[in-house]
Amino acid sequence: MSTIAMELAPSRSDAAARVAFHVACAVAGSLLVAALAQISFTLPFTPVPITGQTLGVLLVGAAYGPGLGATTLGLYLVWAVVGLPVLAPEADGSHRSGIEVLQLASATGGYLWGFVVAAAITGWLATRGWDRSMRSSISAMLLGSIVIYAFGVPWLMAALDVPLQQGLEFGLYPFVIGDTLKLLAAAGLLPVAWTAIRRLRPGGED
Repeated sequence: MSTIAMELAPSRSDAAARVAFHVACAVAGSLLVAALAQISFTLPFTPVPITGQTLGVLLVGAAYGPGLGATTLGLYLVWAVVGLPVLAPEADGSHRSGIEVLQLASATGGYLWGFVVAAAITGWLATRGWDRSMRSSISAMLLGSIVIYAFGVPWLMAALDVPLQQGLEFGLYPFVIGDTLKLLAAAGLLPVAWTAIRRLRPGGED
């Protein structure tokens, strides 16, 4: 099955236009995640902020598919490494950047790597039709969110040298409600987008 982006992409016969479309999608998607990262709230007891990033990660992955979704989040990490202010701001308003943000010493590095994998997984599920209904979209978004924490929490524990319980207190428990709301929002947007595509292109893929 197709994804939203591939449904809107130029025909395979026009290779140049298709490549340009993919590049534009990757840039736009990475900038969306960067913009949502600026919606950030720092907590006094953990280095992990509450941000809008995961909403962007889940939407990009599901809308783009596994390959383009993972590439887009990889591009987002490249922006951070080269010094652009795309990550969530620190408490003083500054932005961390450089290769160190992805290294084991960075308490939030695991979440960033998890973004890439989560985009790939939600994208893979979308190619199997999980983004077509609210119920299956919720399942896809939930699995994507679990992947982010599966990378983020153990990485945080290693970086801070804290046990599991403290790692969960720092890197999971404070974010459950907010991430539940974000995954519900992402899950709700996808079927609506498919409905709009079917109305605009009634002859397109079902």
